[in-house]
Amino acid sequence: MHSARIFKLAKDSAVKARTQAINQLKAVLVIADPALREQLSGLGNAELFRTCARLAGHHGGGDEDAVAQATHLTLRMLAERIEQLTGQIDELNQRLTRLVEHHAPQLLVPVGIGPDSAVTLLITMGDNPERLNTEASFAALCGVSPVEYSSGHRSTRRLNHGGDRQANAALHRIVFTRLRHDPRTRAYYERRTQEGKTRREIIRCLKRYAAREVFNLVRPVSRAPAL
Repeated sequence: MHSARIFKLAKDSAVKARTQAINQLKAVLVIADPALREQLSGLGNAELFRTCARLAGHHGGGDEDAVAQATHLTLRMLAERIEQLTGQIDELNQRLTRLVEHHAPQLLVPVGIGPDSAVTLLITMGDNPERLNTEASFAALCGVSPVEYSSGHRSTRRLNHGGDRQANAALHRIVFTRLRHDPRTRAYYERRTQEGKTRREIIRCLKRYAAREVFNLVRPVSRAPAL
């Protein structure tokens, strides 16, 4: 799992840095000259970043011109950083996709399981081979198995707040992608809602099902693929 883990680490770092750079660029725009704000207003993110990356230096004298020059330079540098990080993220996504396609292509067949989620779950499996004996143990590892909870004479189930949080987040992404794009998942959600289940309870069930599905897709091999 070493190459997958390294690529995933690099990608997560790049995504975090890009988000930070985007927030910084937009913060600079808030305090920019009104004329510049008007010029850039209404642009989508992609066009905004391209336009900022092409901003020319502002030449002139006086304090106002110095501020304008600093603003143009900062916006240009941040936009260039965003474009560079976007390129790195795209390349790392391609590498992660090729790894999954080579070692576990079956994970990409079901609706909602993208390369990033697949890699995250495979890394979790590779790090915890002793937890792959049953799908229930894998679900517990991912923090999606219900926990029995008793209060007085009442016994119920609650969310499992333990487990691998990255794997749990991957299952969360899978479920919400399916709620948007998979008719079967939407039908299940509507049916359980009519039965009186809460949204949280339904999401918990869907994540549990997704964990079972992933486990059964990978289980035919003796261990998680060595990416």
